[in-house]
Amino acid sequence: RMKEIRRYLHENPELSFEENETSKYIANFYKDKDCLVETNVGPNGIKVTIAGKHPGKTIAIRADFDALPIKEETELPYASKNEGVMHACGHDAHTAYMLILGETLIEMKDQLRGNVEIIHQPAEEMPPGGAKGMIDDGVLEGVDHVLGAHVMSMMETGKIYYREGFVQTGRAYFRLVVKGQGGHGSSPHTSNDAIVAGAHFATTAQTIVSRRLNPFETGVVTIGSFDGKGQFNVIKDTIT
Repeated sequence: RMKEIRRYLHENPELSFEENETSKYIANFYKDKDCLVETNVGPNGIKVTIAGKHPGKTIAIRADFDALPIKEETELPYASKNEGVMHACGHDAHTAYMLILGETLIEMKDQLRGNVEIIHQPAEEMPPGGAKGMIDDGVLEGVDHVLGAHVMSMMETGKIYYREGFVQTGRAYFRLVVKGQGGHGSSPHTSNDAIVAGAHFATTAQTIVSRRLNPFETGVVTIGSFDGKGQFNVIKDTIT
């Protein structure tokens, strides 16, 4: 059943802050189950509270459910039906196992000490993300601890890896526009080549981590897009 849920979600991906149907699907899954379901948290987020029979702490477990603006080319029988949108980061899997976990915890709630909150978070891929909206709406009020999980292709199938503290990095992004003076490729001396300047920046930016960051801390700088499209023999005046 978990596989069926995951494949359905994989076929029907939605971008960050546009996950209306996915949000409805998640909320509908908990319909008529013995739990408290709060919708439109954040917005589009879902908070499910499972009250244990015995006193104890409140543990929140979180999973995300948005997809990426990527064209799927896997040719799988359950490939994305939404052109240009794909679950390429595993959020379909996160949602599938979280739904089944939630259902299981509801069935065994009489054995639970304390409460469990299932947090289905939208818009993880779009900084600052759906988490901020959910937090602003009070999703973490009264929560003692939060557990997060993520599938990782480099880990061995069938095993769970865990550690205390941070496991993955947070994210910030920037957009840099380099403006120069265009010209013909045969006469670079008459221009101010934005591509060369941008290339120097892309290379030098990698020294931010090695030269500016404490070696005992973690960080990474990735240039994910370098746009200087145009005629091959024309020196560009602007790159992004």
